[in-house]
Amino acid sequence: MKRILVAVVSCLMVAGMVYAAHPAKNVSATKHPNLAAALVLCADAYQKLGAAQVANEFDMNGHAAKAKTLIEEAGKEIKLAAEAANHNK
Repeated sequence: MKRILVAVVSCLMVAGMVYAAHPAKNVSATKHPNLAAALVLCADAYQKLGAAQVANEFDMNGHAAKAKTLIEEAGKEIKLAAEAANHNK
């Protein structure tokens, strides 16, 4: 059962990483290079947390999952910052 859970969660992580791996589609690297770089770092952090979850068989008392949620929120805020900067120019 644990192996099935790990396999399912791994698939979900890959799906999330595919989305997160393309920050340039979300924020223009030419208009907002720092924000685009921040999104890349968020995607990298999300991926590393997922790898840590798998390596530790998801036995981290939910802290890694919470960190991933916060990284997703940070990514959304970065995108909103880029949109705000675009509207303020």
